[in-house]
Amino acid sequence: MIAQDRLDARHMARAIELAGRGLFTTDPNPRVGCVIAVGERVIAEGWHQRPGGPHAEAVAIAAAGAAARGATACVTLEPCCHHGRTPPCADALIAAGVRRVCYAIRDPNPRVSGGGASRLVAAGIEIRSSVLAAAARALNPGFLSRMERGRPWVRVKLAASLDGRTGLAVGGSRWITGDSARADVQRLRARSSAVMTGAGTVQSDDPRLDVRLPGASRQPLRVVLDTQLRTLPSARIIAPPGQVLLLTASADAARSAALEKAGARIERIAGAAGGVDLGAAMQRLAALEVNELQVESGPVLSGALLAAGWVDELVLYFAPVLLGTDARPLAQLQGIGSMAERLEFAICDLRRVGRDLRVTLRPAPG
Repeated sequence: MIAQDRLDARHMARAIELAGRGLFTTDPNPRVGCVIAVGERVIAEGWHQRPGGPHAEAVAIAAAGAAARGATACVTLEPCCHHGRTPPCADALIAAGVRRVCYAIRDPNPRVSGGGASRLVAAGIEIRSSVLAAAARALNPGFLSRMERGRPWVRVKLAASLDGRTGLAVGGSRWITGDSARADVQRLRARSSAVMTGAGTVQSDDPRLDVRLPGASRQPLRVVLDTQLRTLPSARIIAPPGQVLLLTASADAARSAALEKAGARIERIAGAAGGVDLGAAMQRLAALEVNELQVESGPVLSGALLAAGWVDELVLYFAPVLLGTDARPLAQLQGIGSMAERLEFAICDLRRVGRDLRVTLRPAPG
């Protein structure tokens, strides 16, 4: 007979796999999966598909029917205990008559945060927590960041030559990387709540920054940090599909009106050092339920985010080309006068994507 902890881990691994099916669709909700089992035998499975739809536990309970009574439910996030767009999952598990509930991570949402587990315990249900917690957290970095830190998880994506250049000095960066790398970026966008860039990139490259994957059902919010409202109403980023938000420090009513007529939403936030205050921008995006924020920008904004410590993940695509010293750098970083002041990263993943190389990095501890 397989030990209970090994069974829990096996079923939780499957629940995490199921949760991953909602990678592109659950936003702003977390990605959650559930497995209901008796011993080694899986009775039912479920995963949260989209906001407003049934949660993973409800899907699995409906599939299990009466067979859920006396079973173990393995769920990747602590079952909720509040009424939102759907009823509490803790109550559904109690009504279904499950004997045990294993969950990977405690829900940091203050409306839950231990309340779901307490309700289950009060009903006489055995609880086990922190089963494959690291893997479950890796699936929801944005949701956890927003709930625990009050800000989005920030991923900066850059495409560069082997000599670390992102575009020619005279402008233009299409295309440094190949088709496979660009398709990979589409998947990163699709999992993001929002894609952000700066007004300079909009002016020089006129990007769309939308998701063009076949069958894509959701467009992330497109955000432009535009201190002086330099974005033109004709910019491609403003055109459908999806919505665009310009965060600005400008009070120019005429420019605002023209951009709003073109379809953009304009919000004024605090300015700082000649630009938009990055902290204020992050706070506003968190209030808009932005979980994962993907930044695709030029060297000024990427450098500012890196220097201020806002970057949680750096995804670099290196193409096997050289652009020379006059081309644009990866990031504008000022004031690094010694090796002790350098920004250090840990390599989390390294793989070939078509002809290019993708390096995923996170800030080194300490």
